[in-house]
Amino acid sequence: MKIYCKNTDSYVNVLGGEKIIDMLPRLRRELAFEPICALVNNKTEDLCFPLFAPRQVEFVGKETPAGRRVYVRSLCMMLYKAVEEVMPGVTLRIEHSMSKGHYCRLLKDEAVVSVTQETVDVLLAHLRNLRDTNIPFRRKERMTKDAIEIFRKQRLTAKVTLLETLHELYTTYYRLGSLADSYYGPLAPSTGFIRDFDLRVYKDGFLLFAMSADKVDEVLKDNPPQEKMYKAFTDQLMFNKVIQVKNVGELNMAVKNCRTAELINVAEAMHTKMLGAISDDIARRRREGGAGIVMIAGPSSSGKTTSAKRLSIQLMTNLIVPKMISLDDYFVDREHTPKDENGEYDYESLYSLDLERLNSDLSRLLRGEEINLPSYSFEYGRRIEKEKPLRLDKNDVLVIEGIHGLNPELTASINPDEVYKVYVSALTTLKIDNHNWISTSDNRLLRRIVRDSKYRHISALDTIRRWPSVRRGEEKWIFPFSENADATFNSSLIFELGVMKQYAEPVLREVPKDLPEYAEAFRLLRFLSYFEPIPADQIPTTSLLREFLGGSSFRY
Repeated sequence: MKIYCKNTDSYVNVLGGEKIIDMLPRLRRELAFEPICALVNNKTEDLCFPLFAPRQVEFVGKETPAGRRVYVRSLCMMLYKAVEEVMPGVTLRIEHSMSKGHYCRLLKDEAVVSVTQETVDVLLAHLRNLRDTNIPFRRKERMTKDAIEIFRKQRLTAKVTLLETLHELYTTYYRLGSLADSYYGPLAPSTGFIRDFDLRVYKDGFLLFAMSADKVDEVLKDNPPQEKMYKAFTDQLMFNKVIQVKNVGELNMAVKNCRTAELINVAEAMHTKMLGAISDDIARRRREGGAGIVMIAGPSSSGKTTSAKRLSIQLMTNLIVPKMISLDDYFVDREHTPKDENGEYDYESLYSLDLERLNSDLSRLLRGEEINLPSYSFEYGRRIEKEKPLRLDKNDVLVIEGIHGLNPELTASINPDEVYKVYVSALTTLKIDNHNWISTSDNRLLRRIVRDSKYRHISALDTIRRWPSVRRGEEKWIFPFSENADATFNSSLIFELGVMKQYAEPVLREVPKDLPEYAEAFRLLRFLSYFEPIPADQIPTTSLLREFLGGSSFRY
C-alpha cells in the first residue's frame, strides 16, 4: 500500500504491518533531521506504530514541541529505571517543571530521601549506560485489569488508582527491559535516541534536564533556580497533601465520593487567604511610606484580571482605596508598534508601550498631582484623549495589571520602594501520577481556549495556532522577571480541570482533523479524558475560574 509522507510530499510503498521506522531507509536522503516520532493522520505516534492501512505520515524531530515531549517522556522512563536499579525500594516522584528542567524527589515510605552529589553521579552514570546499550522502548496494550496488576507489583499506586477510576477496557504502556510504565503520549524507539541529559542537585531533590551539561550551564547562568517559584510550588504540594488529593486518580476518587463541594470551598478559601496575605504585606509597606503602585503580572490566562479585582477587595479591608488602570491604554500608535519576526505587530513587546508617558504619569501621581489618563482605541490603532482625570490620595494605591509589570524597565524612573510587584501564574501541582506531571502551560491553554470561544468568538483552532507565538512572548517578556516579584500568587485550582473538561471538549472536537492543529487538539482531548467531570454550579461567582467560564460577579 502507499503511505503519503508529508515531509517529502511523496508516496512511499509499504507492506502491511511494517512500522513507521521501516520507512526511514527509503527516505533518509530526503530527511534533513533524525525523527523521534511521527504525526499519523495528525496524531502523535511512536516510530514503531504499525501501518495496516493508507495513512498520512509526517516525521517529527526532537526540536519540535511534539518531539520534545516524546524526548522528555522517554528520558523520564530511563530515570525511573535508573532509580529502580540503583536504589531499590525508593520511589521517584517528578514534581513539576522548573528552570527549563523538572524538579524530582526520591522517597522511601513517603519520607523524602535527601539527594547528594554522589546520588546524582550514580544515577547519571546509569542513565548513560542505558543510552549506550540502546534498549528498545516496547509498546504494549493489555487488558486494564492485567496492567493494574503489573503496576501494583511495581508499587505504582497513583497509576493504579487512576486506572481504577477510568474504567477503560485496555491500557497502553511501555516496557524498558523488565520494567513497565505508562505515559501521557508515545516514547522514542529506544534509549539510544536520548543522547543529551543532565542532573543537578537542588534543595532536597534534583533537577532533571533534557539537554547536555554545557547547555544546562548556560541555562542556569541566565535562569538560575527560581526560589520564589519553588516556594509557591512547595506550598501547594503541602496543600494537596492536607486535602489528600495529590494526583488525578485521587481527584477522581474525591469526586466519586461526593467531596467536590469540600474541594471547591477549601481551594477558594486558600485563594482568599493568599490574596489577604499579599494585601497585608502591601498595607505594611504603605504604612512605611512605599508601595503606592501595585503591579500585577503573569503569563496569558493566569487569571491576572480577577486576581487584581479580588486583591483590590482585600486592600479595602485594610482601609486602602485601590484605583485600577490598564497598561493597554499606554500603547503607542500602531505605526510605531514593533514587529515580530513574521512582520506582525508585536503587542506583547515592552516597547509597544509609551514608557516615557507612563513613567511621567506615575511620577506625577506619586507626587499627589492630577493626571489625565490616556485611552487607546484598538479600532483606530491610536491613542484618543478623553476626559479621564486621576489623582492618588493618602490612602490610595494604584493597581496596574499587565504582562510587563515585573520588568524593571517598565517603571525605570520610579523609586523601587514605591512599586509592589505580584506575579500571578497557574502553578499546577496536581500530577497524573508520579512520573506524569500536568504542564502549567496546558492548564493555561485550556483556560484560554474556553475563554476565547465563549467571549471572543475565536475558535480552538485559532487559539492553538496562536499559542506558540504567545509562549515565545512569555519566554522573552515575562518568565525572566518572575523572581523580581514581591509576592507570588498561585492561581491554579485543584478542581479546575474537571470543570474545564465539559467546556473545552466540545470546542476542541471542532478542530478539523485534516489540519496540523488537530494533533494538539487530540492531545488535549486525551488529557482531559483522565478527569471525572465536575459540575460548575458549585463554583462561587467570585472564583477566579469564572473569568474563563462566565457567571462572575466581577465586571470585565
